[in-house]
Amino acid sequence: MTLAELILGLVTLQRGGELMVAHRNTRKLLARGAIELAPGHYPLIVAVHAGWLMSLWLFGRHQDVNVIALAAYLALQGFRGWVFWTLGARWTTRIIIVPAEPLVSAGPYRYLSHPNYAIVACEIAVLPLTLHLTWIAVLFTILNAAVLAVRIRTENRALAASREMTTANGS
Repeated sequence: MTLAELILGLVTLQRGGELMVAHRNTRKLLARGAIELAPGHYPLIVAVHAGWLMSLWLFGRHQDVNVIALAAYLALQGFRGWVFWTLGARWTTRIIIVPAEPLVSAGPYRYLSHPNYAIVACEIAVLPLTLHLTWIAVLFTILNAAVLAVRIRTENRALAASREMTTANGS
């Protein structure tokens, strides 16, 4: 097994585990009365991320590892963990709004509206660079940006509506 295969295996396991947590959290949130908004774009997000990971496996598994880029990727995992733990049971890969519950404003959300998307955008560029795959970094950064343009616009509308519901219920 190469170091690149080990890294890709760990990333694949991490993403698979996160999908299981997201699915569990989504089910629990929906059971509590939460609503999912704009599910139509979700398959595009899945396709971009699956394509990114498959491309890395296909072209990167026998590549040498750039340790500086790997260190940057590992640092991003600390930020990813911060987002994950801040959101707790509200962390999911879908746009889920819990009516009348205040939005999360702790942790990295004190500094950025969408810290998870910033981290993912960096990961999509940095992991391919770890494996000297600049073209994959560029291609999937562009694809991810296109999907995030839709996602963030949709999520911002959902968050604004949630704020209005919370304010109306608190008045």
